[in-house]
Amino acid sequence: MSQPSYGLLKGKKGIIFGPLDETSLGWQIAMAAHREGAQLAISNVAIALRVGKPAELAEKVGGPLIQCDVSNSTEIEACFKEAKEKLGTLDFFVHSVGMSQNIRKSLKYDQANYDWFLKTLDVSGLSLHRLIHGALAEDALADGASVVALSYIAAERTFTTYSDMADAKALLQSITRSFGARLGEKKIRVNTVSQSPTPTRAGTGIVDFDKIYEYASLLAPLGNPTAEECADYVVTLLSDLTRKVTMQNLFHDGGYSAMGMTTELLHLFHNAIENKENMRKAGFSEALIERVRKD
Repeated sequence: MSQPSYGLLKGKKGIIFGPLDETSLGWQIAMAAHREGAQLAISNVAIALRVGKPAELAEKVGGPLIQCDVSNSTEIEACFKEAKEKLGTLDFFVHSVGMSQNIRKSLKYDQANYDWFLKTLDVSGLSLHRLIHGALAEDALADGASVVALSYIAAERTFTTYSDMADAKALLQSITRSFGARLGEKKIRVNTVSQSPTPTRAGTGIVDFDKIYEYASLLAPLGNPTAEECADYVVTLLSDLTRKVTMQNLFHDGGYSAMGMTTELLHLFHNAIENKENMRKAGFSEALIERVRKD
């Protein structure tokens, strides 16, 4: 059943950066923002416009499609100039961008290619700084505007297969705080939303994503929220209802981030480690197996 519109973004204008297809968080945010009355521009890098469906999304929301590489300051300047010409001064933009060649190539964190690592930081983290800087330079953001970027709990806690993306998300959250403090005089808010594991095309490329997803769903009291539910939450941050919320990393994860352990998972883990072979199959080192069995 589709969510009813509350008109939360009626009369507002914004850009969604990064949607690729229906599985993308950015795609669902665009659909929810459109449902709530916003005028939208859709933006992505050139290759995504060729292999993905951003043009289809732009048609669905009735807005312009603007090519923009968020790691390229010249393209960002042109993007905000075009958006301002076609929509007027913007009330929000959403950063839904992330990319790691190290993860794509299944390189472990301690074996990362540093050229790729720098690209991860640039595209997935520093780009938020570039976008805010570019929007301000073009005077494209209205006073009281809202900027939202999508993050993940790995920015604060270690998830081994999330590799260099964890560092990029930590950078993203730091930029959120730094810019949020500086833009308060304009009443411009800057926040991140830390979404639970979600089966997007990017997310499912992470090693053992299915297991991460299953574990998070079992631990979270409300289970993993969907991309559509994430979009509904983000819409509230783009609206005037949250005009005094800024510099925050807001968890949208069914309660996962506040949990330690459940009795059921504790028993499941205990039963699994009673057998050394089970531990070997799970990938535990012999040293750790011996330590646990001796205890």
